[in-house]
Amino acid sequence: MPPPTRPGLQSTRLLDQVRERARYLHYSLRTEDAYVYWVRFFIRWQGLKHPRDMGPAEVQSFLTMLACERHVSSSTHNQALSAILFLYREVIGVDLPWMQDLNRPRYTRRIPTVLSPEEVSRLILHMEGAVRIVARLLYGTGMRLMEALRLRIKDVEFDKQVIVVREAKGNKDRVVMLPRSLEEDFRRQLADARSLWHVDRRRGHAGVDVPHALVKKYPKVDQTWGWFWMFPSPVLATDPRTGELRRHHLNEDRLQRAMKRAVAAAEIYKRVSAHTLRHSFATHLLQSGTDIRTVQELLGHSDVSTTMIYTHVLKVSAGTTKSPLDTIYTG
Repeated sequence: MPPPTRPGLQSTRLLDQVRERARYLHYSLRTEDAYVYWVRFFIRWQGLKHPRDMGPAEVQSFLTMLACERHVSSSTHNQALSAILFLYREVIGVDLPWMQDLNRPRYTRRIPTVLSPEEVSRLILHMEGAVRIVARLLYGTGMRLMEALRLRIKDVEFDKQVIVVREAKGNKDRVVMLPRSLEEDFRRQLADARSLWHVDRRRGHAGVDVPHALVKKYPKVDQTWGWFWMFPSPVLATDPRTGELRRHHLNEDRLQRAMKRAVAAAEIYKRVSAHTLRHSFATHLLQSGTDIRTVQELLGHSDVSTTMIYTHVLKVSAGTTKSPLDTIYTG
């Protein structure tokens, strides 16, 4: 007798079932794509054997290969393990005792790279257009890159000087400040976005992507101005889930490439990414005397211990401990 179908599973192909289950549980598209990638990799590496016919030896050998041959990072290793556990528990519907014995690699906690205020200024001065506004937003609010790019018109409140960050990491909402120095840029960006919104409406393009099937409850809500992107893409693209041609938000790669060019132009010799601006935001707030609990709320951390990493950055940057070398004469 075949096992009962799990809620959200209709297809017979395993990878399609992984996608369907991820969507049923409201996982992000990025997580869905990552899980499909690792499940496919796992099955192909094991000679196309079905996961039902495999056990702890096959899973452990795959994870060992990633660590010893591919030399993947601990975070990548953990993602692969999470994908395999998702396959067995959520798709196939088994939770065997051996699955509890799979040890996750220890996460290496490193002190994040932080730019000085002067370096941040140099970096942003070498950027232009919408990506420059996004970079200023990341440093000015501590938002994550995708939180900024997914920002909707309705979530920017000029009168209250706040931005509402919707469905952030952990599916939580939070509120951050709208820097006053960003208001003029934001109003210009608003006008540019509205021009694209009018173009899409005149040409009859599909509306933007909205969460939780809201368009079924509120028809055409995806075409309303309030749900439009603050940073829309200049070109249309095919929605990977529906196949419709629609306007997505600005692509994250565009900002990362612009930052790479700006880092080189600004002659900054540190490993810098968009997330570095978030680290710099938190560190500079703490340096200015802001309470760590306030910083925790602005960053959206569930536990203050996560925010505490920036206190270590402060100790490094302060340089107040005198080296014993400075107390002796060595010529």
